[in-house]
Amino acid sequence: MKFSCEKALLSAAVATTSRAVAVKSSIPAMEGILIEADTRLRLTGYNLETGIQATVPAEIQEPGSLVLSARLFGEIIRKMPDDVVVFTANHYMVNIKCGLSEFNILGTDPEEFPELPAVDQQNSLTMEQSVLRSMIAQTLFAVSDNESRPIHTGALFEITDQGLTMVAVDGFRLALRREPVAEKNGTFEFVVPGASLSEVEKICRETDELVGIHQGARHILFKIGSTILISRRLEGEFLAWRQAIPRNNPIKVTANTKQLLACIDRVSLIVSEKLKSPLRCVIGEGEIDMTTKTALGNAHDCCPVEGNGNGLEIGFNNKYLMDALKNAPADQVKLELNTAI
Repeated sequence: MKFSCEKALLSAAVATTSRAVAVKSSIPAMEGILIEADTRLRLTGYNLETGIQATVPAEIQEPGSLVLSARLFGEIIRKMPDDVVVFTANHYMVNIKCGLSEFNILGTDPEEFPELPAVDQQNSLTMEQSVLRSMIAQTLFAVSDNESRPIHTGALFEITDQGLTMVAVDGFRLALRREPVAEKNGTFEFVVPGASLSEVEKICRETDELVGIHQGARHILFKIGSTILISRRLEGEFLAWRQAIPRNNPIKVTANTKQLLACIDRVSLIVSEKLKSPLRCVIGEGEIDMTTKTALGNAHDCCPVEGNGNGLEIGFNNKYLMDALKNAPADQVKLELNTAI
């Protein structure tokens, strides 16, 4: 196998695919990146849960394939000078040259690398990368990390005539975002693990280029530019989220997002993992009065709002409230409440 490729392009592809490489595995090949050169140069990382494959523009002189340690190969390419990388493999002995730098390292048999699952594309949709990226960012924080309910360690994608609804829930909070979708075939739903969505978010760019999402029987495929990510689907009964959202909320107040966040941040200074305390809010006319009390002392602050809470007193986990506000995409946020629960 022999090919030459721009260092910057190869380095970016190695960094992307390395994120799906197993850190520790009983199969040594899974701690590596599969490099395949035929008509195109493909790099693949796969940890049996998530697989990432990147296609890189390269000049291929001799086709072939082998597996290289992701950590070592990544470090070598990253620290190479900015020039064209010439990669030559003779059996498992690999020679990597770039400028005046040269390395000889040992690769392993590509036959030991697990095959990426084929996704029989039953249903699909396409949308802009920037939209999908922000949808993931605004819901991912509410994905559960409790393995006792595996289905909630992922986010629900629900595709209907209205478009795509993404829902994440962890037993304490629920995050939801809706967007119209340009192209889709039919109505369907599936749950994608949070870890895979985190990688999709990193691969997506702030651009209006399209990303294709394809649903298979057991896997989901995201096609983002020259990169594909394959993730297993989570099976099980997802929370009936429509019933979980309170419908009748007589109290509605509007606040400045940054101002409200700053107030909560200040009164949270005396709250810690060891010294937990609810954020006590009294919502009156034109203001929210906030108090926290721990063994360290107490803190008090006021945030101006538009509207009247009629003196409603309610307690929150400060972190959950801050997570929601940090991911709110607007300058103004509306709080709707009904009772002290």
